[in-house]
Amino acid sequence: MKPLLRLGTRGSQLALWQARWVQSTITKRWPDTAVELAIIKTQGDKILDVPLAKVGGKGLFVKEIEEALLDGRIDLAVHSMKDMPAEIPEGLVIGGVPQRENPLDALISNHHTLLETLPSNARIGTSSLRRAAQLLHLRPDFTIVPLRGNLDTRLKKLDGEGLDAIVLAAAGLLRLGWAERISTYLQTNQMLPAVGQGALCIETRENDPKTLPIMKALNHEETHTAVIAERAFLKRLEGGCQVPIAGHATLKSGQIVMEGLVAELDGRRVIRTRGEGPASTAAEIGTRLAEDLLSQGANEILERLQGHGGKAQ
Repeated sequence: MKPLLRLGTRGSQLALWQARWVQSTITKRWPDTAVELAIIKTQGDKILDVPLAKVGGKGLFVKEIEEALLDGRIDLAVHSMKDMPAEIPEGLVIGGVPQRENPLDALISNHHTLLETLPSNARIGTSSLRRAAQLLHLRPDFTIVPLRGNLDTRLKKLDGEGLDAIVLAAAGLLRLGWAERISTYLQTNQMLPAVGQGALCIETRENDPKTLPIMKALNHEETHTAVIAERAFLKRLEGGCQVPIAGHATLKSGQIVMEGLVAELDGRRVIRTRGEGPASTAAEIGTRLAEDLLSQGANEILERLQGHGGKAQ
């Protein structure tokens, strides 16, 4: 009998594409290993009519899957990296980070090709506070309309709910073969991506001999290094879906180059900074960038929005 790996995933179209990609990659490399998908419904899949910021944020899409990993029902799990909370439960690790897809956000509109050409007071669909704040910073006239649901659901809402445009992560559209729906890619000077956007996270139990060699083979060092910087940034800011936080790192000639921002909900105030350093110090670069933002006043925004009462100082 072939060795069996149980791979946990959410049941959305995009989550299943991601899980099947990992499944296929493993079985091609290790044809004697069987990989079985286990679909797990998370709290985030059940609550579709409330903005994430109001119901708990990032952990909503991973908690039940992580519980299945910890109690041995599954051997590994596939998540979108941007859904991962800054803190991972004891006993679990990010085992592998495959090569990143396009990290940018995408504007989807049926009648307009650029953000600049959208009409005054255009209705833009998004439930991301990060996207909403940056959109309002660029165009205070925009009306932000809450938009939850899977990718296909959100695309249908664009067509059926009188929206002028919606903003989605380009990576999901590209993975599902829907590139033709993208009107324009929003460059980082317009819309800085979420931490981990475009990257996958393969989560496993710590020091699990069954999955360790597989994780090493699936890992893309450059992407993983960039994600380490981004997640250190997020951890220092104690960020979640309740606060407009963005952070994106790239690796060039052995150097990490990273940008980060924290914004007010209405986009009137955006604090943004940039840093770089050797790839070997990725976590330190992310932490230092967060410290820089805090010293510029991001701590005031975070304390007010998170109710931390001084935690982020």
